[in-house]
This record gives sequence, C-alpha cells and structure tokens, in this order.
Amino acid sequence: MATATMETSQSERPVIGLVIAHTLLMAAVAAGLPAVAGAQTGQSDAVYVARLAALNTTVTGAKATGEATFTIKGDSLTIAVNASGVPKDIEHWQHFHGFTDGRAAACPAPSADANHDGIIDVVETGAAAGTTMVPFSGDPVSMDVPHGTYPKASATGTLQYRKTVSLSALEAAFAKAFDGQKLDLDRRVVFVHGIPAASKLQASVASLGPIPAQVTLPIACGKITRVK
Repeated sequence: MATATMETSQSERPVIGLVIAHTLLMAAVAAGLPAVAGAQTGQSDAVYVARLAALNTTVTGAKATGEATFTIKGDSLTIAVNASGVPKDIEHWQHFHGFTDGRAAACPAPSADANHDGIIDVVETGAAAGTTMVPFSGDPVSMDVPHGTYPKASATGTLQYRKTVSLSALEAAFAKAFDGQKLDLDRRVVFVHGIPAASKLQASVASLGPIPAQVTLPIACGKITRVK
C-alpha cells in the first residue's frame, strides 16, 4: 500500500509542476513583468545607419553630409539626423523613401537627371528610390508628409533632429498607408530636401503637386544599412 501511494505521488508531480508554473506566469503578467525569461527587448534591438552624401551641389553651393540613425530598443524607435553643409536658417523636409513592391531603394545616380537640366528633382529620384514614405517630422507616426513640422537648419548650416516613437504604432500606420507593407528599413533611403524659397530654378525642375520645387529639391541622400 505504501508503494502504491508513492507511485501515485510521483505521477502527480508533473501536473502539480504545471499548475505552479501557470500560477507564477499569471502572477508575473499581473505584475507587468515579462512572461518568459529572455523575452525582453534585447532580442529585437537593432541599429540602422544612412550616411548622407550631397545632391544638387550646383544649386546649394555646398556639400551636405551627415548621418541618419535608426535605433530600435523593444517597441521604441529613435530616429536621429545630424547633418552639415545644408542651406542655413530654413526648414528642411526629410523622409525615407522606398518601393511598395519589395524592391530595394537606392540613391539616384547622375543619370537620374532624365531631362538633362543639370538638377535631379524629387520626381526624377523615383526610378531609383521609389516614393516618399515616413516623414522625420514632429510626428512621424502621423505619416503626414506635406503638413509635418520639420527641423530648421542653424545659421551655420547644421541640422539636428531626434525623435522617439512607438515602433508598433509606426508599423501599423505604415501598413495602413502602404497596403500592409513592412518598414523594411534596410530597403529604404533617406533624403534631406530644401533650398531657400527665393532660389531661382528653371521651369523644368519638377515637384509634387502644388508644393514648390524649392521645398522638395533633394540635397542629400543615404542608403539605410543595418549595422547592429
């Protein structure tokens, strides 16, 4: 009889163990702790960088350079742009561009100047870089490209921008705007745009809808690459 009791207890131990584990799991969830050890943000952390090179220097009279960094930590995405040599004292639109069919975007080569007017306008970037996607504005998640608030360059032609957003919120907004597509940062390119409103441009320089070409003219571009 004693032996039978011992065997019954051993057979019950796995069940008891599962009950205890479930209880601990529920307690952890209620306390706001990660349900599984190692399920914190470290496994999804990543860093992407785009090194910016100048475009349309004959118009700007300078060579814009810099770096755009995308740092992912769990559900946080921090977008930072640091550039120099940009037209001073004006707001600069900045975004990442890409294709909605899975192709990788690239910065435009000199041959992108399809009408041979000596300027690569924003429309001419489309063949290599695709369409405008996420604005680096005061509210990237809004996906509101034409009405966003963008950073203003300093009096010495430097530009700084830093914004942290919810990655999941941006992914959802992006999927809604682009038919279920994913961010796919390493398939995108970063553009910085803008020259002074008083700048003279020939009529052949195209823009987007009613937006002045001075606002959308690309002055720097960089391919986004994962570095960590």
